[in-house]
Amino acid sequence: MCRDNATPTTQCIAVCDPVSTGGTLAAELASRGYQMIKVWTADCTPEFKEHIPKCAQQIKWLDEVTEQPELAQTVAMVKEAAGSCELIACVVGGESGVTLADALSEALGLRTNGTELASRRDKSVQQKLVKAAGLRSTREASGTKLEDVHAFLQSESMPCIVKPVESCGSDGVKKCQSIEEAEAHFELLMNAQHKCGATGAAVICQEFLAGKEYVVDHVSRDGVHKTVMCWVYDKRPANGGEFVYYNMLPVPSDSDVAQVIIPYIRGVIDALKIKHGPTHAEVMMTADGTPCLVEMNCRAHGWDGAWVPLCKALTGNYSQVDAAADALLEGDAFNLLPDVYPAFKAGGQMVELVSNFKGVIRGLPGYDKIRALPSFSFMEVGSHIAVGAQLQKTIDLFTSAGAVILCHQDPEVVARDEAIIRQMELDGSLFDLQ
Repeated sequence: MCRDNATPTTQCIAVCDPVSTGGTLAAELASRGYQMIKVWTADCTPEFKEHIPKCAQQIKWLDEVTEQPELAQTVAMVKEAAGSCELIACVVGGESGVTLADALSEALGLRTNGTELASRRDKSVQQKLVKAAGLRSTREASGTKLEDVHAFLQSESMPCIVKPVESCGSDGVKKCQSIEEAEAHFELLMNAQHKCGATGAAVICQEFLAGKEYVVDHVSRDGVHKTVMCWVYDKRPANGGEFVYYNMLPVPSDSDVAQVIIPYIRGVIDALKIKHGPTHAEVMMTADGTPCLVEMNCRAHGWDGAWVPLCKALTGNYSQVDAAADALLEGDAFNLLPDVYPAFKAGGQMVELVSNFKGVIRGLPGYDKIRALPSFSFMEVGSHIAVGAQLQKTIDLFTSAGAVILCHQDPEVVARDEAIIRQMELDGSLFDLQ
């Protein structure tokens, strides 16, 4: 999925929290010959620091920096880490790195989205800015105390969504059926350490949007936004989790829904003052046919970049990861990318593996069967899925049992292979447990 490292240059790039697809992007940049500096934010938990895709595990980092209490201190440490190398970029890796990447890149005089909007990650701020831009937004209220959201909960029809203002991967997201349930979950989140947020960060209560959820991935350079893929999510309740990922299906760019959601999301990107880099927007197509932002993730699409091979098969040669590298470093290559991704050149989907069982893993027989399927293309499995590890039931992205790319010229072959995978999930034959 990532090329072998080219001959190193005397230029270097800092990546804030190079986890998940941030690691994949770091590997792509390293493969182009750049020296890489790893920058850990104060909000990146020890657990999330271990969330490194396979292609990033062999990167030879120039140095490693940890965020300091004052920005000036962190800037000085990054400069020191660069040494004699020319520092040419500072980019966001994982969700927790968004704010620091904006601040560092601005302070270092590099290509940046800047800090004019200091709370770009904040889902409540996002909705207010989208509304101010004249675009459909959700009804919401946020705060750190129950009284901050009391009036909203009293006036809003149930169910409603309660979640951290800074999170990803459905971390802490709950559909609450009553005011009492919403208040209880609010209090739980305010006393919890989120995987991609921070203790004490605000909690948002939002209207529940009925409809189908889509994803729109862009890459931007100098305010020019290029749509690199649209997807539709298949999320279902499972194992006590409300929003468990089962499938991510690519959406043709000439479809009616893509024609509506793409310009809407470009308006959202502008409303959030994003001029550079990858973005990953989640949007609901409501019952009346109007798109409404769920949240904007100001970094690359997650899932460890497992979808990169599928994107390249669909488009013929590119994905959000290499497009993001082009946008950062090679303007001419970015300019050659189409405004919107082309008609698909293959068929396929990403299947998220769901564990319905708990126990210590003795073996992974089902994974070998998956690799032998006719449409199998690629599999990304986290380090928590290994012999000797404690398997948990899947309730969110972080407890996913892996992601499988299925790709074939015949869509029926893909459908049959997915059915085989789902049966193994149900009967437990994916795993040998004790």
